[in-house]
Amino acid sequence: MKKIKYILLITLGVSVSSCSKYLEHSPDDRAKLNTVDKVAELLVTAYPQANYITFTESMTDNAGDKGTASTDVLNSDPWHFIDVRGRDLDTPDYYWNACYKAIAAANQALAAIDVATNQADYAAQKGEALLARAYAHFMLVTLYCKPYNVATAGTDPGIPYVTVPETVVFAKYSRKTVAYVYQQIESDITVGLPLIQDKVYTVPKYHFTSGAAHAFAARFYLFKKDYQKVVDHANQVFGGGNILPNLKPVNSTAYRSLQYYDLQAQYTQATNKSNILLVEAQSLWGRSYASYNYGLTNDIMSKIYSGTNVTSGTWGWIVYGGTPEVLNVPKFREHFVLTSQNSSTGDPYNIIPLFTAEEVLFNRAEANTYLGNTAAVIQDLNDYASVRAVLSSGNPTYNATTLAITTDKVLRFYPSMSLKDGLISTILDFKRVEFCFEGLRWFDILRYNLPVVHTAFDGKTTYTLGPNDPHRQLQLPAEATLAGLERNPR
Repeated sequence: MKKIKYILLITLGVSVSSCSKYLEHSPDDRAKLNTVDKVAELLVTAYPQANYITFTESMTDNAGDKGTASTDVLNSDPWHFIDVRGRDLDTPDYYWNACYKAIAAANQALAAIDVATNQADYAAQKGEALLARAYAHFMLVTLYCKPYNVATAGTDPGIPYVTVPETVVFAKYSRKTVAYVYQQIESDITVGLPLIQDKVYTVPKYHFTSGAAHAFAARFYLFKKDYQKVVDHANQVFGGGNILPNLKPVNSTAYRSLQYYDLQAQYTQATNKSNILLVEAQSLWGRSYASYNYGLTNDIMSKIYSGTNVTSGTWGWIVYGGTPEVLNVPKFREHFVLTSQNSSTGDPYNIIPLFTAEEVLFNRAEANTYLGNTAAVIQDLNDYASVRAVLSSGNPTYNATTLAITTDKVLRFYPSMSLKDGLISTILDFKRVEFCFEGLRWFDILRYNLPVVHTAFDGKTTYTLGPNDPHRQLQLPAEATLAGLERNPR
């Protein structure tokens, strides 16, 4: 169901008069939202069907300059810390619009449920709609606003938290504050999560199951620094709080023996136990990330993949690439959908993992570090290392006696840090490798206000994103000003 009343935050391409007539009609000409099945069908579109990885990955310290002739602005603009000159696939503007389209679908579903005579029958759909609405708003406030800080969240500009379907053409909105947005997200999570029913989904990995909802809640509370709730929700993602059986067995002989395209395909499959929530999005990322000029270089690979880590070993990942210009780990396989059966043109799609078992483990470990539960942190880190670390590239096996992580190892590896800071650094360093090519490193850079320095291929020119640089917050689309929104400073 695609004819949803989008708010003005999304680009409008029709006249005022035609918009007025359009908004007077039912959101879908085929059917009214008067059954559980129809609402469930609408909720398929309540997830942002766009990819944030292209711009978030380019802004991180995982991206270097390969010195090729490629000048694709989708890749080069964020690497140079300038606003992306474009608004199509894989741009911040495209992602902004996709989030508000998803929110519009969630709100339309909730409005239909509110007027249903048998509301109890829609409980599962209401839960999914609330979680989907919260997730899209969370991604917006994370990417376009300052990180949550209890001391400043009450004054830092947020993004519009939209809770009702649009009914007028030129509605005005307020950004309010980051604190307000977080309050609304938490309210939707709190109300929606108990309503989730996994049994209603035909393909659960593409919906907010109970596990996915808890994974999202764990991430949200990590950003909010409510650490006990992070642990509580992370423990409920999988039965008994045991995450290890769901981690990708990257250092196993079976995994390492897979061929490139098999590795590429299985990484985002719904049958992969590591994947908790997936979304299908139009994107050029899968075909482009290996060859983009600003990406994994030999220097960065040597530092984060081949170098030693706290385990005293190295990582079991295999980095592919016949030349340094195309170094990559196979994670995304493009699905090219023809526009018609006899057409030679079509649209590229990628499956994007929104939440994984690995992230849940790291979020729990980080929260437990701040809670002082050191033994639990060490256990999680060793569980992760047991399916990632190897003795060496020449001896790619895991040996617990040699590679087990201990507090002494952490202190020796980070000699200038306290144990707590060393554990946090261990987690962040592990995540940097784990989510390379997935854009999640950017979220840690935001949360910890880490500086990023990009060095040009000539070794002389640098581009620095300092802790207070306004480009840490993505720019709102230009048309957002029509809705009364003040854009981010530049």
